[in-house]
Amino acid sequence: MLYLGIIILYFLLRIVNSKPNNRVKEVLIACAYVAGSEVFFRMTKAYFLYETGKYLVMFFIVLGLFYNSFKRKAYPYAIFFIFLFPAIFVSSQELSYDVDFRKAVLFNLSGPLCLIFVAIYTYGKTLTYKDFLSVLNYLVYPLISMTVYVFLYNPDLRGIITNTAANSAATGGYGPNQVSTILGLGIFVLFTRLLIPYNKKTIHFLMMFFLAAMVYRGILSFSRGGILTAVIMSIAFLIIYFSLTNLKSKVSSVVKLLGVLGVIAFIWTLTIMQTGGLIENRYTNKDALGREKEDITTGRGDIINTELDAFFKHPFLGVGVGHMKFIRLEETGIKAASHNEISRMLSEHGMFGILALLILIVTPIINNPLGIKNIYFYPLLLFWFLTISHSAMRIAAPAFIYGLSLITITREKKTPLHR
Repeated sequence: MLYLGIIILYFLLRIVNSKPNNRVKEVLIACAYVAGSEVFFRMTKAYFLYETGKYLVMFFIVLGLFYNSFKRKAYPYAIFFIFLFPAIFVSSQELSYDVDFRKAVLFNLSGPLCLIFVAIYTYGKTLTYKDFLSVLNYLVYPLISMTVYVFLYNPDLRGIITNTAANSAATGGYGPNQVSTILGLGIFVLFTRLLIPYNKKTIHFLMMFFLAAMVYRGILSFSRGGILTAVIMSIAFLIIYFSLTNLKSKVSSVVKLLGVLGVIAFIWTLTIMQTGGLIENRYTNKDALGREKEDITTGRGDIINTELDAFFKHPFLGVGVGHMKFIRLEETGIKAASHNEISRMLSEHGMFGILALLILIVTPIINNPLGIKNIYFYPLLLFWFLTISHSAMRIAAPAFIYGLSLITITREKKTPLHR
């Protein structure tokens, strides 16, 4: 708790005391650090409320809006906000009296609200290439701390991994899905810095060491979503990077990639040995005995089906925010929240949910169709979409990363030399 208080005070002072032309960077740095450390806060119980991370991101964004305002062209996100209201009204009518209406609604809307705040602030904003990389650095710093903590929490995994299920003992005693998701984001960021190296070689090699450490513990989380998302993002970034760089950079990058493949092969072999082959079964959709599993989604497909059924029964207004969880429990006996924000939006918001999702997908692509304003544009947008598809918006990272994809990156202007 003391650590969290220091963080809030530190970044608050940085934002307030920053120069006007530097304030956007400082706001985004504060949000990046909070988004990167949120899972670590939850893991170590260093928070006031479970949703502290999202609320803090919104707090820093509101502070940024006070100083920098927002662009009028960000109006689609205001429309997205309006589309959330009908389902709130339905919830007020449908939820039973013994359910805390505020908690049921806010818990499900905190993610979308966080995204709205960040998107409205970042839309049309610009950062220099150097400043954008600084924001990514502050996203990674707490992930390095979390990785070290996970290693110290349980350095020897041979006695705790007995099946192919995701294992919280391998992820600092906390939910493997969220840990894998945030580690996957860290893996992607550090992978891009392999191609865009740090200025100092010692820092660069240190960061590459932590990249390998994140890959290792990410795989051993037995939660596939975050790792597969990182792989897809990295491939997308490579395609964009190779299309923009010269021949010399391409050759250098190919050499680095060969080294990466060698390290990944070593890490994969090591994890197979440590888990007795269970990790290989996990990624090939087999159980501990090597038998093919019928359901690759590990039960999430059933949850999605219940949400789609609810959408077809209530296609216009949906069943109401937070109400789907109780309908699912009543009809199927499954007591679980949705892992998929897309199907949840359909079931709880109906047609307004479809329109809201279309706004989130179409608006950034119309604004930056070729991705030329931001080399990270499509990878970051992919992170948002893939993460909400397997982990919903439980953490602030998808909302913040979505907003970060809207930033326009500019090259630093060279100061003219007067002779």
